[in-house]
Amino acid sequence: MTDIVSEYRHDLIASDRVEGTVVYNRQGDKLGKISHFMVDKRSGQVRYALLSFGGFLGMGHVHYPLPWSMLAYDTDKGGYVIELAREVLEQAPHYLDEDRPAFDDAYGRNVYQYYGLIYPW
Repeated sequence: MTDIVSEYRHDLIASDRVEGTVVYNRQGDKLGKISHFMVDKRSGQVRYALLSFGGFLGMGHVHYPLPWSMLAYDTDKGGYVIELAREVLEQAPHYLDEDRPAFDDAYGRNVYQYYGLIYPW
């Protein structure tokens, strides 16, 4: 039998375990959940985790792409933590379910620039 505790000590995690994980800020406020993430087709690197909240019965969610490097997993919280105030997040690039962006380089640069990060692609 596999020891459940040792299973969580690995560096890798399956995508279905990331989706639905709660995201908190450093103050402990729940900001939303990871709805899914965007992976670069060529490099295999995760570019964004999409933080989602709002909506009802799976419809009308607001999605905030967060550069993957902003997320830190906190084992005590059982979720990801970001250094971001709720007010900063509310002004960040986002979209509704029906308005999914192209996720092209211009969009990526805009997202990374908003968070003060260098767009590495």
